[in-house]
Amino acid sequence: MNVIKSKLIQIQIEKVIAALGKNNMQGYYAKDRNEVLEIAKSLLSEGDTVASGGSVTLDECGIIALLRSGKYNYLDRAVPGLSKEQIREVYVKTFDADVFLCSANAITLDGKLYNVDGNSNRTAALLYGPKSVVVVAGYNKIVPDIEAAAKRVKTMAAPCNCMRLNCETFCHEKGVCMEADNDEFGSGCSSDGRICCNYVISAKQRHKDRTKVILVGEELGY
Repeated sequence: MNVIKSKLIQIQIEKVIAALGKNNMQGYYAKDRNEVLEIAKSLLSEGDTVASGGSVTLDECGIIALLRSGKYNYLDRAVPGLSKEQIREVYVKTFDADVFLCSANAITLDGKLYNVDGNSNRTAALLYGPKSVVVVAGYNKIVPDIEAAAKRVKTMAAPCNCMRLNCETFCHEKGVCMEADNDEFGSGCSSDGRICCNYVISAKQRHKDRTKVILVGEELGY
């Protein structure tokens, strides 16, 4: 990446990290995905019980491979052959994990996390249960405010994830939410495959530094 552009991104990320701190969330800057992995390792201890949300970002950074390395008790809901009931058991056990790792759909300049989920196992663990939560996000997920965060989900995150998960939705077919121009939260299609079901804004947190956010100076995920 161009040095000047990289510096500009770093300055923006540092502003967001300061805002996260005011909201009782601990922020970290990683220049690239290699630095992300080292920071993630520092936030884990061998033998920890860990879990993760479904995340392209975590996979791109090598974090899923790290969790499967055998150093941790990884509650892996992607093990081949698991039944729906076994996957549900993994979700329930996640609430007692030492560390939960995931990404975010968007992060605002004033230090809020914005997440939209279908099954909502990710947002549930983000809100309560695991002792520590580690969120990893590329700079492309930084947005000016909550309205821009909602727009980002409707025009980028939801369509891409519906394509990835092969969900039968309007945005899968058309590449954008049918309600992309509607500012009302919760607006969208009525498909049974819809993944925009529950909306969570993480503002100032009661439990200081439970949530750690690693912001990366490169584009990651959707």
